Amino acid sequence: MSSSLTDLLSAALSARADLITTLHAEQTDAYRVFHGTAEGAPGLTVDRYGAVLLAQTFHRPLTTEQLAELEAFYATAMPGLPLVWNDRSGKNSRTVNTLSPEQQAIAEQPSEFSELGVRYRFQARHAGQDPWLFLDLRAARRRVMQEAEGKSLLNMFAYTCGVGVAAAKAGARHVVNVDFAESSLAVGKDNARLNELPIRLRFVKSDAFAALRQYAGLGQAKMVRGKHLPPFPELAPHRFDLVFLDPPRYAKSAFGVVDLVRDYAALFKPALLATEEGGTLICCNNDARVSREDWLDQLERSAVKAGRPVREAQWIAPEADFPSHDNNPPLKTLLLRV
Repeated sequence: MSSSLTDLLSAALSARADLITTLHAEQTDAYRVFHGTAEGAPGLTVDRYGAVLLAQTFHRPLTTEQLAELEAFYATAMPGLPLVWNDRSGKNSRTVNTLSPEQQAIAEQPSEFSELGVRYRFQARHAGQDPWLFLDLRAARRRVMQEAEGKSLLNMFAYTCGVGVAAAKAGARHVVNVDFAESSLAVGKDNARLNELPIRLRFVKSDAFAALRQYAGLGQAKMVRGKHLPPFPELAPHRFDLVFLDPPRYAKSAFGVVDLVRDYAALFKPALLATEEGGTLICCNNDARVSREDWLDQLERSAVKAGRPVREAQWIAPEADFPSHDNNPPLKTLLLRV
């Protein structure tokens, strides 16, 4: 990490001045103020979530001096916003550093923030490991809000349902959020309650493969090779105007394997078939090893094979608080007209 951390933090904040002004005017008080990978301190990020600044380290912990420098800079540059540091440089990216009792109280205090006029819950520390809203997906949520009015949305790997809540706020007529984690869906339900939504959202606790296959009309067997699969909700075939697919890099269950490098098509095909003819499928891939061109080619070939060729493809780039040296950020988001 640079010996002049303060200079790096200052340059990053200055580079965002116009963006932050715009975001505030759009009723947004959550954004990245330091993106270390592209701004001189790999492994360090600092995000604003409403009234709290969240610093996270992924490669190595901060030294006592670096933490003091971080706190001193933001105390002056963004006064009134306490800073919580989560060190996630250990195994499994779990937060390991101990906070003072005062800091711990701030970290565990439930609060709220706003993005594009939509309210979300926040806690700097909770039972999980990731923040409850990924800020690099703001551009994708913005696009969903532009597309959603009068449409039905299937939000897969919904996590805390940010995409689904944003779509409902923007006038979607029907929203289904699917995730396997009850705790994530519980936060999603809280997010829905924070907003005066014109519709009631549906929350489905299910393995993604089981849900997608059923919505796509492919069906989901209850036994495989003589073995009973875990219970799953039975869902009627249904096509959605808009499908949002944001899988983790790798996950394995009794129903299938999510692998963004080797087999995105395993998820893509049923998601495509669950999309209405003439509808829109938005796909995310956050594995830095995957090139944009190769991934797009893979999806286009898979779509042709499924008999639903891609009519139009548009890239949705992260906004300016997530800069990239090579214009090829780890998070790749594709909007496909199918």
